[in-house]
Formats: sequence, structure tokens, C-alpha cells
Amino acid sequence: MNRSRVGAIVLRILYLYRGSPQRVFPIFVFVAVDIVLWGFLTRYLNSVSRADFNFVPALLGAVLLWDFLTRVMQQLTMALFEDVWTRNFLNFFATPLRVSEYLAGLLIVAVTTSLLSLVAMLALAQIAFGLSFFAYGVALAPFLMVLFVTGIALGVTASALVLRLGPASEWLIWPIPMLISPFAGVFYPIAVLPGWMQAVAVALPPSYVFEGMRAVVAGNPPPWDRLAIGGGLALIYLVLACLFFFAVYRSVIRTGLIARYSAETVS
Repeated sequence: MNRSRVGAIVLRILYLYRGSPQRVFPIFVFVAVDIVLWGFLTRYLNSVSRADFNFVPALLGAVLLWDFLTRVMQQLTMALFEDVWTRNFLNFFATPLRVSEYLAGLLIVAVTTSLLSLVAMLALAQIAFGLSFFAYGVALAPFLMVLFVTGIALGVTASALVLRLGPASEWLIWPIPMLISPFAGVFYPIAVLPGWMQAVAVALPPSYVFEGMRAVVAGNPPPWDRLAIGGGLALIYLVLACLFFFAVYRSVIRTGLIARYSAETVS
């Protein structure tokens, strides 16, 4: 893998952001809207609930973590979409650039923008609603890492689907986090789900994260064994997603489907 070519992909996207600041706004604006909306909702629930329970870390914390996973996935796919929308995708592979180098460049951009978004979310939640994840110390890092790896796996899979099905399939990509969230138990314990949904939840790494975070918020020690299972699943899905992307790329090259990304045709 040539680091110069990987760096060129990263630099190209950075130039795109620098020349078009409106692309930077969604990284922070939509996150701020979610934090503010759910922050005031949790405050309202605290005011009307007679139970000795703080909804702020339970619900607002869940929103923050789920937004982080969603941003990781979307930042990766958005970098690909930029090349698809501008019909620039095929131009990359008329050069010595390898698909692994292109994918590595997208991953670096997704990591950077997602971390910036996470910092913004943590700062806003702390300033506006007093929610501080720093109280959990380094114990928070494994939870974030599982979500991060899962988001990357989803982003790579989504990018492969766009590569195989064509640019119009982007409308199938955006709802993916929404479709997964009911099974992941973002806002409620997995135990409340029917049996068939619990069977799906067992195969989803985020379900172990949110179950573990609820245990920590309730004052229990982090369930490291369950979190290890979630981390292992996330790594397996990441490897499978990369293999899927490479297989799809070879397929569209062999069949000529990659030509639909050229400047001359979209069919």
C-alpha cells in the first residue's frame, strides 16, 4: 500500500471541505439538533417522573453514542458519494491507485470527521445538560471502539452496495442505522423485545454496547465479557465488509458496470 496515494485521497477530500464550507456544517449541526432535542426531552422526563432515575445519562447518552456510530458510517459513505456525484470515481482507477488505497483514504477521513463530531457532541452535552462521559474514565473507550468499528463495517458495506447497484441505490443506504436501531436496544433493554428480535440483537455488536452502558449508568461494573463478544463481532463484520467490497469491485470491473460512474454515461 502506497502511503502517498492514500494521502492524496485524504488531501483531495480535505480540499473539498476547504473549498465548500457548507459540507462541514452537517458534521456539527445535525448532531447539535439531536443533542438539544433529546436533552430537553430527558429534562422533561426527569421533571414529571417520580422514579428515582436520571433519564439524562440513560437516554441522552444513548442518543450520543448512536449518533456517533451513524456519523462514522455516513462520513465514510459520503466521501464515496462525493466521487460518485461528480462522476470522478472512474478517474481514480485510471491511475495506479489500488482499491485498498482508496478505501484506506476514505477510512482516514471518516475517522477524522467522526472524532471531530464526537468531540462536539461531548462538549455540547456537557455544557448544556451536564452530561459528562469523562466520569467513566477509560472504561468508555472500549464502548466507543466497538461502535466505531461497527460504523466502519456498515460504511464499507454500504459503499459496496452503491458500487454494485449504482448511484441511485444511495437511497437504500441512509435508512440502515434506523433499521438496525430497534434491534440494537438503543433506548430500552433487549429483554423487552420479542424472541425473534432478541435473536437478531445477539448478532449485533451495538446491542452489547448499550446493554453495557445501561449497566454502568445503573452503578454496576462494566460487563467486559459481553463487551468482548460485541468487539469480536464488530471485527468479524469489518473483515467481512472489506472482503465484500473487494469482491464487488472485482465484479464491477469484470462486468464493465464501473463504466456507469464515468463522466460520459450514467446507465
